Amino acid sequence: MSTRKTDLINAYNITPVILCGGAGTRLWPLSRKSFPKQFVPLIQGKSLLQHTLERVAQFNPGAPHALCIAAEDHRFLVVEALKAADVKGRVMLEPVARNTAAAMALAALQSRPEDLLLFCPSDHHIPDAEAFGAMVLQGCPAAAAGAIVTFGVVPSFPSTAYGYIQRGTLNANGQSNQVASFIEKPAADKAQLLLLQGDVLWNAGIFLIQSQTLREALRLHAPDIFKSCQQAVAGATEDGVFIRPEPTAFIACRAESVDYAVLEHHANVAVVPFAGAWSDVGSWNAVAELNVPDDQGNRIDGQGMAVQATNTYIYAPNRPVVALGTQDLLIIDTTDALLVASSSHAEEVKQVVALLETKKTPQAVQHRKVERPWGWYDSVDAGARYQVKRITVRPGAKLSLQMHYHRAEHWIVVKGTALITRGDEEVLLTENQSTYIPLGVKHRLENPGKTELELIEVQSGGYLGEDDIVRFDDVYGRAIPLKATV
Repeated sequence: MSTRKTDLINAYNITPVILCGGAGTRLWPLSRKSFPKQFVPLIQGKSLLQHTLERVAQFNPGAPHALCIAAEDHRFLVVEALKAADVKGRVMLEPVARNTAAAMALAALQSRPEDLLLFCPSDHHIPDAEAFGAMVLQGCPAAAAGAIVTFGVVPSFPSTAYGYIQRGTLNANGQSNQVASFIEKPAADKAQLLLLQGDVLWNAGIFLIQSQTLREALRLHAPDIFKSCQQAVAGATEDGVFIRPEPTAFIACRAESVDYAVLEHHANVAVVPFAGAWSDVGSWNAVAELNVPDDQGNRIDGQGMAVQATNTYIYAPNRPVVALGTQDLLIIDTTDALLVASSSHAEEVKQVVALLETKKTPQAVQHRKVERPWGWYDSVDAGARYQVKRITVRPGAKLSLQMHYHRAEHWIVVKGTALITRGDEEVLLTENQSTYIPLGVKHRLENPGKTELELIEVQSGGYLGEDDIVRFDDVYGRAIPLKATV
């Protein structure tokens, strides 16, 4: 980092705010509501959230910090991403999703009035972090002077998937333009005309705003949203890195995007162009474009093979998938669901997810592999009265002290060491050793070692749902007893 850039960063107090909401249903079956695309290791073995956190770490060097706005169900996924990116941060947990206006209001009310807040979606791909940093610094003078600064990507083709920003007059600082208008996602013919104008940018959904500026704009244009969030922050509770707004006030808040609630009505909105590579990774076509094509335009991620095929994308991380004689197809293979779609229908995948939800198909929202704060489990087989899971526990982690009403469990250690609490006794098991947890007995699984613990769990009983659990003690704050099915 150049001395000049370091000096500029030090001159502004920039707090990155990462917006971690969104279900990412257009990337089903890889992205699902329980494990949305921002948490999936999609690029270079890293999640989009981790890439975003690493990208914003250049601000406030030496003590990178961030405020993440996320759902309660995803809190530990965010913490893991912060650790992986080596970024210090706090996590504000929304009781329900209320779109970007409310999320940004929470951040503004949680910050000092003079702070510059850099709002970044958690699921964008911007490979050039240096160019991103330069873009943000270019917007700092206008933001510090009281403007709401948005960033627009120089369009490379007439996209119908993005909104557009029309640039107006050049500001006095010479580094930004006033926004003349915001344009909704256009039809193909309108998108072509917009590009020919030469004064439009793709709306990247990235903002730089002084906290006080945002508060005043919300108070002016969306006073009901501001008031609800003000009450929610005033009654917030804190638990380590987690901040929980008062739920009743926040649930009463209206759901609306900041574009509609504030930006389209505000007088002082500036835009800074960005000419670097950018993608919102908003469809499988966008994911495909992250891969280098072969001579026939095929793009392969994983164990795919395209034979006599053209313009076919295959995502196959788990097993060989062969496309023979195909054209303009998207083939997405996961352990428990397969999507085959025409590339021209990529934007309609979310409609398929909605259809699966109406049919109560579990794969619509839940992966076979489920992340937990202590590790993860993979449901590898199931029948009428049994279920088999592969469980991995991170070093030093432990599950809650718990009990089940309807199932017994058999545990077989296949890797590492397990410290098991079973009733009043503790048992230390190593590889190839096993134990049995009878129905109704308090138990806990812990990894006391320095390597991952892996075991096979066989559940048996009349009811095998995840809600058949009572927690008595839990290091992750989940020890409020849950009512088990009876």
